[in-house]
Amino acid sequence: MNLGSPDSTSVKDVRKYLNEFLMDGKVIDIPFIARALLVRGIIVPFRAPKSAEAYKTIWTDEGSPLIVLTKQLQQSLQQKVAEPVTIAMRYGSPSPKEAFDLLLKQNPDLKEVILVPLYPHFAMSSYETAVDYAKEQYAANNYPFKISFIKPFYQEPDYINALAENIKPWLAKDHDHILFSYHGIPERHIRKSDTTACHCLQVNNCCEVDSPAHDTCYRHQVFTTTRLVTEKLGIPKDKFSLSFQSRLGKGWLQPFTDIRLEEMPKEGIKKLLVICPAFVSDCLETLEEIAERGKESFMEAGGESYEMIPCLNTHPLWVDTLVKWMEDYKLGDQDMILK
Repeated sequence: MNLGSPDSTSVKDVRKYLNEFLMDGKVIDIPFIARALLVRGIIVPFRAPKSAEAYKTIWTDEGSPLIVLTKQLQQSLQQKVAEPVTIAMRYGSPSPKEAFDLLLKQNPDLKEVILVPLYPHFAMSSYETAVDYAKEQYAANNYPFKISFIKPFYQEPDYINALAENIKPWLAKDHDHILFSYHGIPERHIRKSDTTACHCLQVNNCCEVDSPAHDTCYRHQVFTTTRLVTEKLGIPKDKFSLSFQSRLGKGWLQPFTDIRLEEMPKEGIKKLLVICPAFVSDCLETLEEIAERGKESFMEAGGESYEMIPCLNTHPLWVDTLVKWMEDYKLGDQDMILK
């Protein structure tokens, strides 16, 4: 299950998609009436035409890159497992219901569906809303099969190994620095997701101090992914940094990627590699925001070279990781299953 995409680059379809996405109470977490006024009255009317133009710069003959790449991942996985594999999206099509119906039609005796949210890190605006949406559609249709969910995999060794191997060939290129750019979220989401209600952004060095809150703390989890991958690759601490992209409004996690891209050349970082580990599949936020606009900002600020490392997409080790999780689960290992 991935994020989703507009059906086309038309303003109408982009408007429809943005309305569904931004009206999600776990994305913009304010009261419904205020959210409706903000989204339908201000954000979408102004943003839809601009977003439609942005989508046009990355759209392929087959359609949205995110949808195309998710289908390719499904096909790669299907070649390695006997069980049927299909895809669903949090927003747009196919919905979880469409996926469940298809699986049940193909397999009338279906006993269990394992749903893999393609979000390595927990956030209420990504992983949590995807799981809740799938649960709602599952419950509303009284399906006869059981449903289980793969938990956030931000520190799973096989995922870290696949991510590291995906990055490794790019390190041979001449570069000064590697920037880990993660999707941003409001700081209030970090606090809301704190199961202890007293740790995240309240304790000094909260991401380094052990706490049950880390199980649902996006900030801690992206820090952990970055640390594990850079340690595995042997990247010195002064050769990488972390930032947050795609901010919408004030009070979001810092530092901001767009600001850092403008500052880095002035700090002597002239040759940059960028990786976006919050995304499993390349999409608007990587291909347009980072690979296109990000490069333009960096080069105009005095940069000399800039390359974005692709997401995992259909990397063989990522496909093998998904296969392994499925096989382990069938053998009775439930470590990857959300309890």
